[in-house]
Amino acid sequence: MSIVQEIRCSHCGAPISFKPGEILATCRYCGYTVVIETGKAFTFEHSMLLNKYDQETIEEPIKNWMRMGFLKPSDLARKSKILEKRLVYLPFWIVTAEAETVYKGIFERITPPVVKEGQIKKKYNWVVLARKAAIFPTREYDVPLEGKVPYDFRKIEGFAQTLNSEMSKEEAVELAKQQIIEHHRYLAQQDVDRIIEMKNKIKTEQAVYLHAPIWFIKYEYKGKTYQLWIDGATGTTIKGDIPSTGF
Repeated sequence: MSIVQEIRCSHCGAPISFKPGEILATCRYCGYTVVIETGKAFTFEHSMLLNKYDQETIEEPIKNWMRMGFLKPSDLARKSKILEKRLVYLPFWIVTAEAETVYKGIFERITPPVVKEGQIKKKYNWVVLARKAAIFPTREYDVPLEGKVPYDFRKIEGFAQTLNSEMSKEEAVELAKQQIIEHHRYLAQQDVDRIIEMKNKIKTEQAVYLHAPIWFIKYEYKGKTYQLWIDGATGTTIKGDIPSTGF
């Protein structure tokens, strides 16, 4: 069991709880966000996405997902049992970056093999989960940034859990750069079979700290347990475990 510690909010004086490893913490009484190590105010943008569902209405997008898709068992919606519906406001860093990669590689799918050169140039709002050990399908999550508003603690539901960031802005930016480079390597490997040279240039513009409402769903079907992640802001499924149809 992890130890929960407390500091006093320098804005309203209320206790702010945090766990070892967390770098930022937000007061649930006044919404003040503080850097735990220094006790100073968090000076970057802190935004949030608003959740549209409660424990009852979230069942509609769950059942809709179960009914749709030819890969799912036809009786999934009727015979599954929802075991858990948990709303968690997860912390993310959204890193805006412009990335350019120039690569050289060998295309070996023809004889004789040929040397190819290429360029990848893209702009990103790269999503970094600000929890170091959490399991979440970040790459499948299309963050609806058009719906973000300034963080407001009063809009967090009483039954929801809010997690703090375990990463500083600098750590998040570096991780985003590493992940973008790996993504560009993957894209380059669609064009060449063996990369000889790869040069990357990444320019970051800003990093926004964002809390997003994610519904963690557990359901049972024919004696086995499966997981489903739903975006509370839009009701869309981020990722879901699909039972085998037996074919």
